[in-house]
Amino acid sequence: MKLNHFLIGIAITLASCSTASAPLVPAENGLDAGREFIDACLKGDFERAAFYMVESNENKALLNQIETTYREKDKEGRQELRTASINIREVSEPNDSTVILFHSNSLDTTGKKTIIIKQDNRWLVNLSQPNQ
Repeated sequence: MKLNHFLIGIAITLASCSTASAPLVPAENGLDAGREFIDACLKGDFERAAFYMVESNENKALLNQIETTYREKDKEGRQELRTASINIREVSEPNDSTVILFHSNSLDTTGKKTIIIKQDNRWLVNLSQPNQ
């Protein structure tokens, strides 16, 4: 009987310590969507990055390129990216459904532009949108 209680206790403890990740929550605004996307790419979490991106074949291909570049780095290079900070240089809102985020990170100070659009009441990164 004591053994059964012991095993049940261990099972409950292991279940409560599971590493299941929290469900992804849609971004409240364009800036949050952009930051979540960029952070996910820096940390190598491309499933999370895809969640914050417009679904299209072109966007998937561009995200695959980003992932390939990330995976080609050695262990130290990936670790440096995971700890890099996002530097937001400017946020532009040309209309109520578009945010343009100019940014870099602490490892790569080259300026980048990310376009975030509101689509189906969700803020999503659109990598394939032509320059505005």
